[in-house]
Amino acid sequence: MTDQQEELRCIGCGSVIQTTDQQGLGYTPQSALERGLASGELYCQRCFRLRHYNEIAPVALTDDDFLKLLNQIRDAQALIVYVVDIFDFNGSLIPGLHRFVGDNPVLLVGNKEDLLPRSLRRSKLTDWLRQQANQAGIRPVGTTLVSAKKNHQIEALLDQIEQLRGDRDVYVVGVTNVGKSTLINQIIKQRTGVQDLITTSRFPGTTLDKIEIPLDDGHQLVDTPGIIHQEQMAHVLPAEDLRLVAPQKEIKPKTYQLNDQQTIFLGGLGRFDYLKGPRAGIVAYFDNNLPLHRTKLANADQFYDRHIGELLTPPRTDQLAQLPPLVRYEFKTTVKSDLVFEGLGWITVPKGVTVAVWAPKGVAVLLRPAMI
Repeated sequence: MTDQQEELRCIGCGSVIQTTDQQGLGYTPQSALERGLASGELYCQRCFRLRHYNEIAPVALTDDDFLKLLNQIRDAQALIVYVVDIFDFNGSLIPGLHRFVGDNPVLLVGNKEDLLPRSLRRSKLTDWLRQQANQAGIRPVGTTLVSAKKNHQIEALLDQIEQLRGDRDVYVVGVTNVGKSTLINQIIKQRTGVQDLITTSRFPGTTLDKIEIPLDDGHQLVDTPGIIHQEQMAHVLPAEDLRLVAPQKEIKPKTYQLNDQQTIFLGGLGRFDYLKGPRAGIVAYFDNNLPLHRTKLANADQFYDRHIGELLTPPRTDQLAQLPPLVRYEFKTTVKSDLVFEGLGWITVPKGVTVAVWAPKGVAVLLRPAMI
């Protein structure tokens, strides 16, 4: 690149634009660079995807970068606003959050509440969220539900932040893909009337470092970079497939009456085997676009081999080589439980049954008390 190009910066995050390292900060393809120069709107690939697809890509920040930032939070006098994705709560957990926030109070914010069925009482959901946080060693001073995308309950959240922060700064933390940037943009819009300010303007710092938004009393609301949680489905799927499994509207649960020795495939991304138990109803909570297929367990291996990439999608045939092999996990339930595929969804099963689930290697699978 020329010296002149080295001075070009992304108007979203402020990173120096470069066209050589796809994993590095400020990367943009040469063709996109030329289009951006022509239009006067030059974004790095990460900010372009955030702006147009609401997709947050991981970036090559080192562990030392994150540790340094987390130490700043621990040493600050601040209210911690911890944003989680209700649809993927376990994939939203920041390991060791309670260690690095120190004595600072934590306000737990469950985002994307619009994805869950309206029939689910929000008070029950709030209680469930708080209990799950407690089990992870987090004792929030408040728990609230919002939909940043639909601007639902944002004003109530701001009121709660004002009540809890006292004479302190506010740090907003969360893993990638929980909608934290969308939430920050809604907060800015509520306070300034300006839309999409993070991805169209420059604050001190950058989204890859931190963004400091001034509050009325001289304190700051600080947006921190999304922490990468490697065990989410988002890290094994290409962007075009991710859009097929990341819910954008209210989930419509699918109920199946299963006998033992039956299997349900989750597209080609996962598999649920009902091994042992009475005839029972199981409920699947996945994106409405993800095709589910039921078959006999005895035929499941051959069914998968014959139909993966065609009937069982995603992945598509040309993406099969990129999908890690499916790994099997077996569980026996003692209470009504959710079998969670991190970043994909979950299946609710009754107590006293034995099941097996399969997920791509590297994607976490876990058993938790049922949310619904």
